[in-house]
Amino acid sequence: MTLSDFDAIRPFEPDELPAAYDRLIADPQFRTVAGLVYPQVPFDMLEKKMRACKTSLEFQYEFCYKFIETLLEKASRGIDFDTNAVDVNRNYTFVSNHRDIVLDSALLDKLLVDAGFKTTCEIAIGDNLLSLPWVKDLVRINKSFIVERSLQPREMLAASKRIAEYMHYVIQEKNDNVWIAQREGRAKDSNDRTQPAILKMMAMGGTGTTVERLQQLHIVPLTISYEFDPCDFLKAREFQLRRDNPEWKKGKGDDIESMRTGITGFKGRIHYHCAPCIDGFLKQLPKETPKTEFFDIVAAHIDSEIHRNYRMYPSNFIAADMLAETSQNQGDNTHAAFATDSSFADEGRYTADERAFFENYLKGQLAKIDLPNRNTQYLRTCILTMYANPLRNHMAALSARPKES
Repeated sequence: MTLSDFDAIRPFEPDELPAAYDRLIADPQFRTVAGLVYPQVPFDMLEKKMRACKTSLEFQYEFCYKFIETLLEKASRGIDFDTNAVDVNRNYTFVSNHRDIVLDSALLDKLLVDAGFKTTCEIAIGDNLLSLPWVKDLVRINKSFIVERSLQPREMLAASKRIAEYMHYVIQEKNDNVWIAQREGRAKDSNDRTQPAILKMMAMGGTGTTVERLQQLHIVPLTISYEFDPCDFLKAREFQLRRDNPEWKKGKGDDIESMRTGITGFKGRIHYHCAPCIDGFLKQLPKETPKTEFFDIVAAHIDSEIHRNYRMYPSNFIAADMLAETSQNQGDNTHAAFATDSSFADEGRYTADERAFFENYLKGQLAKIDLPNRNTQYLRTCILTMYANPLRNHMAALSARPKES
């Protein structure tokens, strides 16, 4: 395979950037957005800086890195990145849980630079987010490759194979990193699970056995933990809309609203954590493992790695206690997973002040939800579940892991 085989989906090459810049600069909507992002900078100065970027990596350093740095100062309590299990001199395919439409990969790019990696990563992005031509140009400048989703089954098979072959090309020929979410779309309830279909797609590229094809991608399970999810109220709103009308579908503006809210909203503390590359795990799998079970086993391993590396915050423990209290008060065991004689507060996992802060936060998020038949109790449970599920999965992963001798 050569680079030209991927022209329809790959990021722009250096010689294609000037034309892409021309299209962006001529687009009125892009100019408006740029003015909102950089209100103190004249557009002609932005244009000059943009044209001075001869590669996508230079563009990321000049624009994206600085934007993310400023954003984190305003909308977070700080971010950290644990890379102890990986080698910064190697290239990996990072498979992560999916918290934010835009920031999951954008934050990773900044963290890779800060950690000493020689490059950032190429980003898998669904074409459902690229309805505007200028957005499509911008993400391809920013090292994104396009995952085509709205296709017929036969076309989808060919598109999946092309994506897989491109991911292998990035790792083996371009010596770059790749980021891809563990599933299509975000887990709205934060019950993060890897879709085996994602792994099956990856194994459509490369050469050799299925194990060898996955090993060639050097997959690293990556955990993303937010103290607060700015989109939690939007996700809860979507849960009620789908509950009340199973035929409900997102409108064109819904993803845009999620992107805007996710970028600008308060996130609290943020933690990224790399598990060991799964090459060794794949190597030790029995060769007689049935094909029907293989991808489920690998997906379960990635899930376990992601779950055990969550960073737990007071918000997670408080939400679990609040759900347990609701279950006890209502005589309902649906959310009684943590309903024991003691609470996480008794264990010292959070303080009374932290509980009060979270309860006020929850009240504020619920107040943002505008629905004609709004069910406050249901919406409250949805948001609490988003914060409790990572804790449930974290505890399960730690208890299932063999104790070290």
